[in-house]
Amino acid sequence: MTATIKIGPHAVGAGERPFVVAEMSGNHNGDLNRALAIVDAVAASGAHALKLQTYRPDTITIDVDTPAFRISSGHELWGGENLYRLYERAHTPYEWHAPIFERARERGLTVFSSPFDATAVELLESLDAPAYKIASSELVDLPLIRLVASTGKPMVISTGMATVAEIDAAVRTARAGGAAGIVLLACTASYPAPPADSNLRRLPVLAGAFDVPVGLSDHTPGIGVALASVALGACFIEKHVTLDRADGGVDSDFSLNPAELTALVAEAGRAYEALGGTAIGPTPAEREGLRFRRSLFVVEDVRAGDPVTAHNVRSIRPAGGLAPVEIDRVLGRTFAIDVPRGTPLTWDQI
Repeated sequence: MTATIKIGPHAVGAGERPFVVAEMSGNHNGDLNRALAIVDAVAASGAHALKLQTYRPDTITIDVDTPAFRISSGHELWGGENLYRLYERAHTPYEWHAPIFERARERGLTVFSSPFDATAVELLESLDAPAYKIASSELVDLPLIRLVASTGKPMVISTGMATVAEIDAAVRTARAGGAAGIVLLACTASYPAPPADSNLRRLPVLAGAFDVPVGLSDHTPGIGVALASVALGACFIEKHVTLDRADGGVDSDFSLNPAELTALVAEAGRAYEALGGTAIGPTPAEREGLRFRRSLFVVEDVRAGDPVTAHNVRSIRPAGGLAPVEIDRVLGRTFAIDVPRGTPLTWDQI
């Protein structure tokens, strides 16, 4: 079994309840008060952690407007947008991080972020971030992974778009760099993502290949895919969250509202509990049910010498009489004693 790691006070691993992380991303819509309201909503939902993305437009791209720096026109949400302009709208200003971290901690949330360059790591270290997330597009940035690993904190690495070789290189770099444990997240790096592209069966493959806890960074609508992932070993679930999708924003279309996040936390816990073990047989909760299995009962008053017939002996609930399979062996015999209606049939009666 893969190792359990600690993110803040939380144990994350195959033997633990799913760790639910709410990603704010750009859903603050450029308003710090809205960002703080999202923190409050996440805390009220019962989610375990809040995650940010830490970059400036100039640290993630450059201000150039050529075709290479534009999103394809057919993209469902951001078609035709210039990268720099998009990141201007979506980024969380560095000066907001301290009040957001403070608010999250006051509300009992673990809070961490995805850094995109050295300035982000420096800021997050100053805020004592307990862990770091590497976004899917940054999985190939091995120098960034090496820098993040050197903090000695746990690392969560999203694997959207990545080949096995690329994941292996990232994991080796993180381990060699000093990361205090790694979680790999299955991810479909499209926004929103079609559920059919989720390929949740890769979760146990990732866990087995890299001997790490696994989870899901999910951009599909709703909570169905995230809940299904628990059955395949996901112990970490990340979903984008907003106050209300009707408010708009760069990520709102594939984000959960607070009520949906609350449902995800509750249902992920139930899904984990339902995994149970591999034993086949009655459970303690079924003990009462065993009393009401079918068995052979005398269903009419009979006297000694009466024949056993399909009218006076039947297979009914509850248990206590001979097994139903014995019906062919008892039909045609005679009763040895008087037997009142409602008595379980036993061999000494016939």
